[in-house]
Amino acid sequence: MSTDVHLRHLRYFIAVAEELNFTRAAELLYVSQPALSKQIRQLEAELGTSLFNRSRRSVALTESGRALLPHAQNLLATWDAFMIPSSRLRIGMSTVLGRGLLPSIRAAIPDVELVVRQFGWDDPTAGLRESKSDVAFVWLPLPNPDAYEWIHVADEPRLLLVPGGHRLARRDHVDIDELLDEPWLALPKRSGALRDHWLALEQRQGHQVRVTAEITATDETHEALVNGVGICFVAAGNASIFTRDGIVAIPVEGVPSMHLVLAWRRDDRRSLVRTFVKAAQKAPRHLDRAHRYSHPRPPIAAVLPR
Repeated sequence: MSTDVHLRHLRYFIAVAEELNFTRAAELLYVSQPALSKQIRQLEAELGTSLFNRSRRSVALTESGRALLPHAQNLLATWDAFMIPSSRLRIGMSTVLGRGLLPSIRAAIPDVELVVRQFGWDDPTAGLRESKSDVAFVWLPLPNPDAYEWIHVADEPRLLLVPGGHRLARRDHVDIDELLDEPWLALPKRSGALRDHWLALEQRQGHQVRVTAEITATDETHEALVNGVGICFVAAGNASIFTRDGIVAIPVEGVPSMHLVLAWRRDDRRSLVRTFVKAAQKAPRHLDRAHRYSHPRPPIAAVLPR
């Protein structure tokens, strides 16, 4: 490896490799997407090989990228453990909600380095379960809840996401009883009780749910919605992420709100964790995009495949 390759290059490479999305990786690193792309190009130039295959719709690791990833991850993990384990806190995210609290928390604890990482929806603990994060903004219910402590962050109403040509797309609101026979997008089975909660199984009163696809990230959820694979619920504060390309969000009656919490492992008694929790408790409850969603009227002729 060239001596001109810096740890920053590797950290940026890992973020893109894990997210396979330059926009999300830039958000996690708190840098602009052009700056991130420039750093990746510099790394590729130093190594003399391409690390990613890029297209307008997708990002994939090349053979060289796949070979580099585990070595880069091990090197960064070793470096992080050696350098500043007492002043760095890893924050897990399974939703963009909660990011609105971070500026206030950062201001309250400026000496603590906050490292934010987004986790797929197959891990409802956003890294806590496998000790990949120290604190996490997650939805209830958590698996094995006795293993965690948490504080309440927000209650988020659930909205229904449907494509513009759906029979319910022009409605101002719907009832859960109208949705029982619809095809549904579901979290992976590994997410456990949270999967059932997002499918509103308790409110279905024994009516079997028809799952047509499992979803683990925003992009694939949007793609499944656009292609008419199924419908799903979304927290009101996240609806604006999806309401494009004809997708609409509709208020739903008969389902309870989702509960967003800041959680940490019950056996983690480090003062750094408690300091972060206290700062979060004092932070203004101002969440990104909270309770803002679009419900445009689709054209009458709009029909998407079912």
